[in-house]
Amino acid sequence: MKSRPRIGEVGELAIPTELKHAVEFHGDGMPAVVSTPHLIGFLERTARETLAACLEADERSVGIELDIRHLAPTPVGQTIHCRAQVIAVEDRKVTFQIEARDQHEVIVRGLHKRAVIRTESFTRRVKEKLG
Repeated sequence: MKSRPRIGEVGELAIPTELKHAVEFHGDGMPAVVSTPHLIGFLERTARETLAACLEADERSVGIELDIRHLAPTPVGQTIHCRAQVIAVEDRKVTFQIEARDQHEVIVRGLHKRAVIRTESFTRRVKEKLG
């Protein structure tokens, strides 16, 4: 890493939701709401972008741990505001407190850990698994 992430550093993203973000089983009386897997993706993206400025050109961050509570539904069409705050840095691992809100309330809260990796060694490891 070219610089160590600072404890307390915060990244935020506002993500407008669309029908492609809905749970797969909406319809038949079930409203179109944003799915948990999409919320996880939004929160991971927020944390990843928060770390981006700290990385060397040949580094990326990958998610390695996630512990969340999905607290409330969000209707498709609303904007979700995601927040990732650095709460711990240990060698090449960074832990975030994460949260997502819709226009009414907190919808997700939890912890997310990312590891900083070198793209060359990561690619080599993946290729080895492919044979």
